[in-house]
Amino acid sequence: MTATLQDHLGPLASAGGSRADVARLVEALSGAAASLQRLISTGGTAGGAAASAPEGGANGGGDIQKLLDLEADRLFLAAARSAGVAFYGSEEQDEAVSIDPAGTLALAIDPLDGSSNIETNVSIGTIFSVLPVEASHRADPATVFRQPGRRQLAAGFFVYGPQLLLVMTTGEGTHVFGWSPETNVFTKTMTVSIPAEAKEFSINASNQRHWEAPMRRYVDECLAGADGPRGRDFNMRWVASMVADAYRIFVRGGIYLYPGDARKGYVQGRIRLCYEANPVAFCAEQAGGAASDGLNPILDLVPEGLHQRTPVVFGSREEVLQVARTLADPASLSEASPLFGDRPVGGF
Repeated sequence: MTATLQDHLGPLASAGGSRADVARLVEALSGAAASLQRLISTGGTAGGAAASAPEGGANGGGDIQKLLDLEADRLFLAAARSAGVAFYGSEEQDEAVSIDPAGTLALAIDPLDGSSNIETNVSIGTIFSVLPVEASHRADPATVFRQPGRRQLAAGFFVYGPQLLLVMTTGEGTHVFGWSPETNVFTKTMTVSIPAEAKEFSINASNQRHWEAPMRRYVDECLAGADGPRGRDFNMRWVASMVADAYRIFVRGGIYLYPGDARKGYVQGRIRLCYEANPVAFCAEQAGGAASDGLNPILDLVPEGLHQRTPVVFGSREEVLQVARTLADPASLSEASPLFGDRPVGGF
């Protein structure tokens, strides 16, 4: 018999304490995601799914909001309340929201990742990170979302596409669950294992003129294909919806790159560390892949605040390491270099 999400969460639920709270929260999030999927598929907000928020409002990260962003935030905030979460930190909120003083968990979430693509019918998603809440965080709530990603108890993302999917880890592998609208149940479809080597890379090549020289060199070597120093051909894929790119990479391998660049506001990249990079990095590592800011493992970074941004590289482990070697020592890029592969990089 195929396992359901509830079956998968059963051992957590029976463990009691914060582990049981994690199971309760994931079930609440899955219910909210199913409701959001129905809204997306029916264009169920006033003015349609792609309608802008009143007066062109902006979220906590400075991005223009759409009505569906606000509705997604409402759904997931309600889910967090129903699960007794202590603190809720959302891309759509300027500051974290205190919910239940007795709660054991903090939820960091991007309620609707890729919403700029709504009108193009591209897969979009929700990305979430679950962190523990301790006495020190209750004394100073500002610190709860300054925990490094290695402290995550659970993380994952929903993909709203041809099928609603949940990609999730609780620290024991990364698993995929598909939702059935007929039964309103998530059923396990696979355990993910990211291939170690990549044949595809995902990057917005239109920004190449703004990248630092080592990043340009890395991409040029990929584009050189079998005739270049990498010795094999690469394809480039770029959806511009992080969850869509991530799911493809998790299933068939590849690497995602969103580096910092010379444009104003882009020096530290554009991906949010707490509720985008950290959960995807946790899932990637649990699937045998890796994730970095180019040089250092994402999960070792200590956030300075809820909306902090970071450069991001994730996917097939060997390719993430190759990027780190290139950025740390561009001269080592060539496989003919005696330095290649011998230099320790960033804690990997």
